[in-house]
Amino acid sequence: MAVSKTLHQAARDGGAAAGESARDVPKVELRALDTLWFQVAGTVCNLACSHCFISCSPTNRTHEHMRLADVLPYLEEARRLGVKEYYFTGGEPFLNPDMEAILEATLKQGPATVLTNGLLLDDGRCSRLAALAAGSDYSLDLRVSLDGYDAATNDPIRGEGTFERILQGIENLAAAGLNPVVTVTEVHAGNATAEGRRRFLDLLRAHGVAQPRLKMLPLFQLGAEAERSGAYESWQQLRRGDAPPEGWDHLQCTTCRMVTDQGVWVCPILVNEPGGKMGQRLADSLGDFPLDHPACWTCHVYGVSCKT
Repeated sequence: MAVSKTLHQAARDGGAAAGESARDVPKVELRALDTLWFQVAGTVCNLACSHCFISCSPTNRTHEHMRLADVLPYLEEARRLGVKEYYFTGGEPFLNPDMEAILEATLKQGPATVLTNGLLLDDGRCSRLAALAAGSDYSLDLRVSLDGYDAATNDPIRGEGTFERILQGIENLAAAGLNPVVTVTEVHAGNATAEGRRRFLDLLRAHGVAQPRLKMLPLFQLGAEAERSGAYESWQQLRRGDAPPEGWDHLQCTTCRMVTDQGVWVCPILVNEPGGKMGQRLADSLGDFPLDHPACWTCHVYGVSCKT
């Protein structure tokens, strides 16, 4: 399958790494389409986090909402292809007025996870989500983003006043009987340390989460994060000889694809990269993909999986 060049590849072909060609880039095989992601809120968000790798904000319309009618054909194609689980992200998914209807349809055929900033998790929504979970044979997970264990560390990244509002959303989920996964990036050096993890776990217990769950993620030097801390260096790229002996199965692109309102992309990270698009239908995206973007280096080095 022909894949358009990314800016990174074009620069390399122009001399950034003399003597290399596209043939020297390792390719990853889709082993099985187990996981399907939906950029269900597009790039529209009620926050503009300073580390967002796709620069979501209230005004970013690069990708638009996917309504229920847009999602249903992909769910049907996914069912035929044997997809095992579904993830919904954005932007902020609960800005999409069809989000709960989309979850209801999804939970008829597999487990679902929603990645949310937590600001729209009021009592009523959490009660409805709990009812959806109780009425399905499949699990419903909510992943709530938090980047600091107090307002002083969280709010400069996610926005003033967000710390207390996120914790309120977490409390509402817990009160409704839902146990969220709290996602923390390594935007602060101490977040992923043993002491950092303990502080987050203690914080969650103090806000009603009896069995707290944490997921730590590295930063991708794309979008707003590239502006905040700097873009990738030229050496942060994969070459054919970098393939580990056991292969590339640690990369989630061996088992997942991402759907936006504009078609199907290789993964949740590269939705703003033209070379990340693989076609309009899931059937168009079942081939190999070249690991020619610096973000692929991050996934390889840090063993990143966006899955819960």
